[in-house]
Amino acid sequence: MDPERARELLQAERTRIERGLTQAAHEDDGEEADDQDPGNLASDLYQDEFDEGLRDDLGAQLAAVERAEARLAAGTYGLSVQSGETIPDERLEVVPTAELTVEEERAQD
Repeated sequence: MDPERARELLQAERTRIERGLTQAAHEDDGEEADDQDPGNLASDLYQDEFDEGLRDDLGAQLAAVERAEARLAAGTYGLSVQSGETIPDERLEVVPTAELTVEEERAQD
């Protein structure tokens, strides 16, 4: 894959993830906590846990972008980190952070 195209894809992925992290930040609804309303507490707890899980997932995705950027800088972007085989450009267009070939990823699952 052309390094400039790879940079574009990774930058777009980084932007998407950072936007998601911003949106997943805890927002105070301004409503005072009502310890007497279990429904209110449960709803707040669920949302907080959901947002935390989303932030964790986005953080892992951001780490994958950073690893891909490091491979790009090292000249190994587009090569499997496991076998060194070429990852097809078509796969990288869809998953710019791909570290394995489709076959290697399937074998891990």
